[in-house]
Amino acid sequence: MAVVFFAVLLIEGMIQPGYDPIYHTGSELELGQRGWIQRANFLLMASGVFAFAVGIDRTLDTAVGALLLAIFGFGMLVAGVFAPDAVRGYPPGAPAKAPAKATWQHQVHSVVGGPIALFALFGACLALAGQLQGTWRWYTVLTAAVGLAMTMWTAMAYQKDAAHTGLVQRGLIFVCWSWIVVLGIRLIASPGP
Repeated sequence: MAVVFFAVLLIEGMIQPGYDPIYHTGSELELGQRGWIQRANFLLMASGVFAFAVGIDRTLDTAVGALLLAIFGFGMLVAGVFAPDAVRGYPPGAPAKAPAKATWQHQVHSVVGGPIALFALFGACLALAGQLQGTWRWYTVLTAAVGLAMTMWTAMAYQKDAAHTGLVQRGLIFVCWSWIVVLGIRLIASPGP
């Protein structure tokens, strides 16, 4: 699920006319004629995260970590259902600047699919770190710390309309989604802390 999400994000970002993956965020791919692909991508990610949460609860016996992962999955679901407003020049013809007041759908997408989901993921990292040992514990804590820093960097870049906003967000996604993939593989290969 995380690998598919990232691959779709990269491929769609490269082939969409008028879309600049260095500048535009992944959510902006939900707009335009092929927006359904990114919406489906978010929904697929959500279903995978829900399954991952169940697996975490069963293998590491941590209800808190599993619940926080489920909240993250819910954020991905919300991001797939509620698209952001067309701004930043995408899709082609969209205004370059955000309107004075965003639509309620944009606000739901931005809050639940953004900070709430990501902070739940970072909380899950910290909850799971207590169940892991050695290198896995440190890797999980480091993922939370780097993820939090990159979330703040992405938010600041977006607010400043920085030319590298999309690149920073893709770095954030790579860091966090890689942790999901690597931990999932590790727990399948060797269940338990």
